[in-house]
Amino acid sequence: MPFDGIVLSAVASRLSALLTDGRIDKIYQPEADELLLHIARGREKHRLFLSSNSANPRVCLVRDYGPYPQNPPAFCMLLRKHIQGGRIACIAQKGTERILECTVYTVNELGFSKNKRLTVEIMGKHSNILLLDEQSGHIIDSIKRLSPEVNRYRQTLPGCPYIEPPSHGKLPWYAVERAHIAAALADGGGLKRAAEDGSGVERAAKAILSLAQGIGPRAADELAAEAFADMRARRENLSEKTLADAILRALKRLADQSRAGRFAPVVYLDRDGKPLDFHAFPLAALESACEAMRFDDINAAVGYYYENRIASNRVRQKSADLLRAAQNSLDKQLLKKQRLLEDLTQAENADKDRLFGELLTANLHTLQTGQRTAILTNYYDGGTVEIPLDPRISPSQNAQRYYKLYGKAKTAVVEKTRRLAETDKEIAYLESVLSFIENAATPEETDALRLELIEAGCLRRRGKQGAAKKQPRPAPLSYTVHGGFRVEVGRNNRENDLLTFKKAAGGDLWLHTKDIPGAHVILFTEGREAPAPAVFEAAAIAAWHSKGRASENVPVDYALAKHVKKPAGARPGMVIFTHNRTLYVKPGLPPADSESAKPTPLSVP
Repeated sequence: MPFDGIVLSAVASRLSALLTDGRIDKIYQPEADELLLHIARGREKHRLFLSSNSANPRVCLVRDYGPYPQNPPAFCMLLRKHIQGGRIACIAQKGTERILECTVYTVNELGFSKNKRLTVEIMGKHSNILLLDEQSGHIIDSIKRLSPEVNRYRQTLPGCPYIEPPSHGKLPWYAVERAHIAAALADGGGLKRAAEDGSGVERAAKAILSLAQGIGPRAADELAAEAFADMRARRENLSEKTLADAILRALKRLADQSRAGRFAPVVYLDRDGKPLDFHAFPLAALESACEAMRFDDINAAVGYYYENRIASNRVRQKSADLLRAAQNSLDKQLLKKQRLLEDLTQAENADKDRLFGELLTANLHTLQTGQRTAILTNYYDGGTVEIPLDPRISPSQNAQRYYKLYGKAKTAVVEKTRRLAETDKEIAYLESVLSFIENAATPEETDALRLELIEAGCLRRRGKQGAAKKQPRPAPLSYTVHGGFRVEVGRNNRENDLLTFKKAAGGDLWLHTKDIPGAHVILFTEGREAPAPAVFEAAAIAAWHSKGRASENVPVDYALAKHVKKPAGARPGMVIFTHNRTLYVKPGLPPADSESAKPTPLSVP
């Protein structure tokens, strides 16, 4: 369900209770369309998250959010100048619309009080966050600037007067009267016919949508169904008057609950345990069809829904340019390999140049300058050979030219073989990076991979911001397998090197998918002998964290960590190993760790 006016009413009520008179200590802008305000009220610390993202706009309190950019964007710096250090005087919803207004009491450089208003408009692709001057009503700036070329009705440029989004004739749900509802219902369709074809509830929902601000389609359906249930309970006949009265009673109940703050936040989950929908009140249409999670705080419900619903989308968005950069670099290396192979094929067929040189040298006495061809006997097989000649030079010089071509070809074979080996290593490295990008599950993983691609020369730094960004702290994934053995998995090639050459002892087991890009996996034995089930589970983990995740039977090499070496000058994560053995397993994670990743359960022999 979209973040509608009912949800915002619950959020505004809760924020007003928690943040009024709080001090804005810090302001961050994690993304281009997101803000995070650190607010202190007494001993309590809160983090207020504001998003004008087109797909997922919202306002809620969060426990933490990051990382933050080293160089704050211009809008963040402007907010720090105008409202950081100010106190929140009021947080309120604009009517019942999806607009939240946060009035901040500030003091300017001369010591005079001057209030600012931070306005959050939650309206799908038109969502925006604006800083206004409370006294003049003019826009100081907005996170999304709209020029006259984009929107002629209202501009959100600095200095422009603030114009509210068009209401389309809708009223706050507490201001809707029976006459309004009756007029919306009287569209000439006839309620009796609507009742007969089963569209009565749908028609009532459309009337509610056309009248009340901030009510979304799902909530309108719920209110319409509630109105019909109320009519049945009262044993009233269906008519425009009785239906209008029933809808009005439903809207009044909603208004009373909102004013009193009697909300019952709930998140509905699908069969896979992923958030499907949420609202400030239970939705009868989903109560029986989905698993419901009840919350005491609307912020917890909103946070849970969005954190679990859009996390994967956010990772895909952040990694889209990484995939393109890595794939483009891989395509270049594959093309380079193809051309090297073609050059090698030509160079390896250069024995005929040596033969031509030898035959010309042996028959110089029979040749003359100016000849274009020479037909000579091949003393290796007794046949005849036609040799092209350059008529501008002597027969001896023609022989020397063929010897030089043969010498160049021999040098080319050595050089191109060396370059081909280097290209194969680069292809293996890029394929491993691609595998990590495709399996990345958090923004932190994509940030680490971004830095790896930058250092590899596959991606450009993003100006000063990219240059200033610190290397993320290594945090390999950790699992527990049969017998209580610990298994750690690298999330990128730098973590692979850390695990294999820094953390692993010589007697620990090192695992990696055979000839398939994937992560380094270490089974820490701590001096014990790892039983077969533990090794099989570790191998299944290695298969899961590889490009062969979707396969049924994946080969996994394993060896003692002391038999794994890193060639001089090799890329991160590139190793050679000996004394290895191979297992064939089905990719999966240990049952105790399966809830987070939803893998296929293991069947270890």
